[in-house]
Amino acid sequence: MEVNSKFSPRAKEDLDLVALAQEGDQQAFGKLMSRYKESIYFMVLKMVHNRDDADDLTIEAFSKAFNNLKNYSADYAFSTWLFKIATNNCIDFIRKKRLQTTSLDQSAFSNEEGDAPTISVKDTNLDPEEGMIKEQRAARIRQVIEKLSPKYRQLIELRYFEELSYEEIAEKLDIPLGTVKAQLFRAKDMLFTHLKSTQDRF
Repeated sequence: MEVNSKFSPRAKEDLDLVALAQEGDQQAFGKLMSRYKESIYFMVLKMVHNRDDADDLTIEAFSKAFNNLKNYSADYAFSTWLFKIATNNCIDFIRKKRLQTTSLDQSAFSNEEGDAPTISVKDTNLDPEEGMIKEQRAARIRQVIEKLSPKYRQLIELRYFEELSYEEIAEKLDIPLGTVKAQLFRAKDMLFTHLKSTQDRF
């Protein structure tokens, strides 16, 4: 991988770690994660204004980066590429959240003719076929979760099925908050890997 002459010493160090990570060295990627997870987290937090969402989106950004390392181009610093992934991930999250929320307050305003605008609220109920597909997908995800070790399976279930916060999980399991975040990152990465190998998607 040719090194851009404009790269800073830190960017060149990142490039060496990326090369190792591309060969399957997870410790190398772990170093990159340790180097950037705090700055990624605070950037994400500024965009979504929610700590739990920021935690999840930070984990997703690193997971997506790890799974797409083969697409990384050394034309740009790794940090630039990583921040772009995190930013795009946040934009997608915010867009989906807005689509799921319909503001009925708009009815308080009138148009030029003095009529209240008609608001079309999307029917979120699934038809029978869509409901069956959703149930089948959930069942497959459950099957994949069952393949995880008990420790990781418990974390996934507490976070995404019982919808506990990181702090609540740490308190429930009596383990440090940092350990919860690190192990959830690993658990989610393993889950993505299993789902990808079976061509399943969330």
